[in-house]
Amino acid sequence: MSDQKVAYITGGTKGIGFGIAKILLENGISVAFSGRKRDDVEKAEEELRQYSENVLGVVSDVRSLESEEEAVKYAVEKFGRLDFVIANAGLGIFKPVDELTAEEWNDMIETNLTGAFYTLKASVEELKKTEGYYITVSSLAGANFFENGTGYNASKFGVVGFTQAAMIDLRKYNIKSTVIMPGSVATNFNGNVPSEKDSWKIQPEDMGNLVLDILKMNPRVLPSKIEFRATKPA
Repeated sequence: MSDQKVAYITGGTKGIGFGIAKILLENGISVAFSGRKRDDVEKAEEELRQYSENVLGVVSDVRSLESEEEAVKYAVEKFGRLDFVIANAGLGIFKPVDELTAEEWNDMIETNLTGAFYTLKASVEELKKTEGYYITVSSLAGANFFENGTGYNASKFGVVGFTQAAMIDLRKYNIKSTVIMPGSVATNFNGNVPSEKDSWKIQPEDMGNLVLDILKMNPRVLPSKIEFRATKPA
């Protein structure tokens, strides 16, 4: 088994996932990342190779356990191990509860919450081998409800509870778990196109640096839940 640490990031083709991948690659960590669309995965892999050749893009849908199992298998076949798993894939649909469709509700729950479970389920045996780290990306919406947020709030509240409970289950294997709850991030989320108007927001690279700092912490400490927000909201 190689000594070089390996991370797997879901939703890594853009935004937060891409920012985390960039920072980890720049700091000597091999990265496998996933996305639903092959074109997006191939484009992101090409862009990330400017930071390191130790990168692998895989097509996977976190709503499918079998798909995530395949993604983890490819990562381990490529790099020989798996140390860090970042469950980042997510989406948001914001409508009043009486207008939100069952399909939209299920898509958020299956992607944001069930996806986090499937990613862990697919990778946990590899994390046991390396006494690794499991990180989820929730949101401040996982603690603060708001109008038109029923489905998104439900999924992100769920991610917080899921990760905290998983932390207790997994620490006997020396696996650490952290949930990150960011506020406004300059990404393409919910149809936004990042521009100078987003300069006040958390940047994807800020999320990457936070993840790197977490991974570098002394093994005796565990930041199990982190709220992460912009210093001066617009």
